[in-house]
Amino acid sequence: MPPADFPPGSVALVGAGPGDPGLLTLHALRALEAAEVVLHDRLVGEGVLALAHPDARLVPVGKLSGGHGVRQEQIHELMLAHARAGRRVVRLKGGDPFVFGRGGEELEFLRAHGIPYRVVPGVTAALGCAAYAGIPLTHRDHAQSLRLATAHCRDSLDTLDWEALARPRQTLALYMGVGTLEQVQDRLLAAGADPATPFALVENGTHSGQRVLTGTLDGLPATARAHAVASPALLILGQVAALAGRLHWFGGAPPGPPMPGVARAA
Repeated sequence: MPPADFPPGSVALVGAGPGDPGLLTLHALRALEAAEVVLHDRLVGEGVLALAHPDARLVPVGKLSGGHGVRQEQIHELMLAHARAGRRVVRLKGGDPFVFGRGGEELEFLRAHGIPYRVVPGVTAALGCAAYAGIPLTHRDHAQSLRLATAHCRDSLDTLDWEALARPRQTLALYMGVGTLEQVQDRLLAAGADPATPFALVENGTHSGQRVLTGTLDGLPATARAHAVASPALLILGQVAALAGRLHWFGGAPPGPPMPGVARAA
């Protein structure tokens, strides 16, 4: 039986978390079980999609690197068409809908067109990936604040306050930044960041294929190249990142730095 606050002709904006289906909330599970249409992002895993109602129509609407894939305007129109047809629609997003997920844009569209909606928060990547890597995002000895930022393209890099991001005694979690690590390093060092600041790169966080690589800011791009790091990967920068080596509990321990001139396969 569907939740009372998920009637036909409405949309549930649901956070799928970073990958592990066990991190879904009960509200998310119940919405998936009641859904007739699921419009899902590219990075939502099969384990999460398998929890949807067996008769639900699963529609991939993810965006690909380089700007390809389904445009945001098309996603809006799909939500509108299915809701107006009287269906229960789940808009399923990786992580949390309101953390770099364009959830606000989608709610504004639904509100403007008179479509009822509800929001189900999800575990955002910074929380899930850090926890599965054994990295406390705050720690009274190392970091009293946390900053979340995204750096998936040059335009987004130019909008960031790099002096604020380079300050010590905080943790920086950078989403979607694998393709811009050299520019991130350059801007942070130019803004006064300590080259010895620890980092952790968490690739495929919370999935069975999770990898965690650690090092210091001065070697960030080289480490990523040597280990062939690929998206999806989250960058965590700050003193807490150094704890991954001894507090890890999921998957393998972070490897040591590669030997000079030796590249490791993914």
